[in-house]
Amino acid sequence: MQNILAYTPFILMIALFYLFIFVPESRRKKRYNAMINGLKVNDEVMTRGGIIGKLVNIQDKFVILETGPDRMRIKLDKNGISHVLNADSEEKNSKEK
Repeated sequence: MQNILAYTPFILMIALFYLFIFVPESRRKKRYNAMINGLKVNDEVMTRGGIIGKLVNIQDKFVILETGPDRMRIKLDKNGISHVLNADSEEKNSKEK
């Protein structure tokens, strides 16, 4: 019985570590994967490097991003997309209604 009580603080630390580290990270990964899978042509996105552009073409692992006034096109890995910009404005508009 004393052995179990001696290990209780370590078990509690592992449980708290799991709750504060792994659970939020898995939620973030699920949201990110849902965002990547929900990409559509004409979505305005920001890359991890800070480039803002409009999606022109979506392939399995890559997207074609059109950016700048000269309509330069960049082929980019889907994981290089940080977040979708125009989805935020659509969510705000739907909340206002």
